[in-house]
Amino acid sequence: MSSPEIQFDFRRDDVMKATKVVIVGFVLFAIFLLATKSMYTVQPNQEAVVLRFGSYSTTWSPGLHFCIPFVDEVLFVDVQERNIRMPFGVTGESLDRRINEEDVLMLTGDLNAAVVEWTVQWQVSDPQKFLFTFHSDGLAQDEFLQGIITVVGRTVMNRLVGDYSIGEVLTSRREEISIKAAEATQQKLDQYECGIRITNLQLQRVTPPDQVKASYAAINEADQTRDKLENEANKEKNTRLPKAKAERDKAIREAEGYAARRRSEVKGEIDALMAQYEQFAKAPEETRQRLYLESLEKVLTNIKDKTIIDSDMRQLLPLLNLNEGSR
Repeated sequence: MSSPEIQFDFRRDDVMKATKVVIVGFVLFAIFLLATKSMYTVQPNQEAVVLRFGSYSTTWSPGLHFCIPFVDEVLFVDVQERNIRMPFGVTGESLDRRINEEDVLMLTGDLNAAVVEWTVQWQVSDPQKFLFTFHSDGLAQDEFLQGIITVVGRTVMNRLVGDYSIGEVLTSRREEISIKAAEATQQKLDQYECGIRITNLQLQRVTPPDQVKASYAAINEADQTRDKLENEANKEKNTRLPKAKAERDKAIREAEGYAARRRSEVKGEIDALMAQYEQFAKAPEETRQRLYLESLEKVLTNIKDKTIIDSDMRQLLPLLNLNEGSR
């Protein structure tokens, strides 16, 4: 009678032990599950948006982070830079179809047509706005916002190309158009609050339509010839102009030197005359006599033969010996 009771007690202990093992295992599994669900890693090219009870809570940068399991929902957003080939609105890798020229024609300010293609580089700047501003209607959020960038980019580029002539679009104003297009595209996207930043915009292909390429080639050749002639003329001008300026400066310096020399000579003559005048004012008769004698000396110095007649001779007629010269 005692053996059945002992067997019953043994089975009861086994059940209790098994129950404890199951409970401990369940607790350990719950702890492990909570531990794994409460931590996550954000990759270097990502940012994490945390939703708590379905509402936005915070945004985390790359690294290890923690959350409340079954309460928080973590959404990862790729923030690396991406490219769009415009005006097609596709990435460069997916552009494998034949391009229809009519799809890339734009009207310029002088009512000409130009083939314009460009590349837009963009990245997510605000993950919250990127995820929740627009409803993607079943499309991936990247594809949906890529379509928004395409529409905005086409609108901006058509408006800007229409502000310039065909020559400016093809040559001199390409960089200016790229800068203005990037700024205008960013301003429009900021108005939409879609959390996107335009990092770069470059014009890739800007050419005239195929039907008029030959004419534009002739125009470009004429422009190059004009530029060549202008450069040659400028080179000749730059060579001759300094020489002419040097000759002009030399002539001016010579004229100034001659003027200074003449002024000095005239001043000297004036000073001499003034000195003579002062002496004449002091003794008029003596000065007059001295001047007379100096003048007579200058005249007689150049005469070889001289005959001096006394002015006081009154009775005899002085005669020259005319025959002396013949002998």
